[in-house]
Amino acid sequence: MKNGTVKFFNESKGYGFIIDNETKKEYFVHISGLVDKVREQDEVTFDLKEGKKGMNACDVKLA
Repeated sequence: MKNGTVKFFNESKGYGFIIDNETKKEYFVHISGLVDKVREQDEVTFDLKEGKKGMNACDVKLA
């Protein structure tokens, strides 16, 4: 599991971005990849999986 911070999340559109605390890389997250409800600036843990346009965050939980 990686640790990160929710940079942006649009609940009505169902997607957002998470920044990895270690690498500072930004990952796309779809609402289907959430375990817990998240908001901007929340600290989260997540895994990565290959998506259509690169790596996506999945199994996103509040830290």
